[in-house]
Amino acid sequence: MSKKDTGSEQYTDINIDQKLIEEGTQQLSSEIAVLEAWLTELDSSDPKNAEVIAARKSYSDMLQSRKEMLSSLKQARRQALSAD
Repeated sequence: MSKKDTGSEQYTDINIDQKLIEEGTQQLSSEIAVLEAWLTELDSSDPKNAEVIAARKSYSDMLQSRKEMLSSLKQARRQALSAD
């Protein structure tokens, strides 16, 4: 394989990676919006109800996880763009 082929292959990989990063970013942003909406709905629920407490904990944990993943994807995107 020549250097030209390797460069072309790397360019293709970067394009694929960029597309996956963009799709992942959109998906995570959508999930974050849904989880935030669910948490907002729970604000009007009985704060002493065990099911509400459990749901709030679960949604909060999921929200935190999605935000961390989104942050990682944004960092990966910056790195991929700087590699161009």
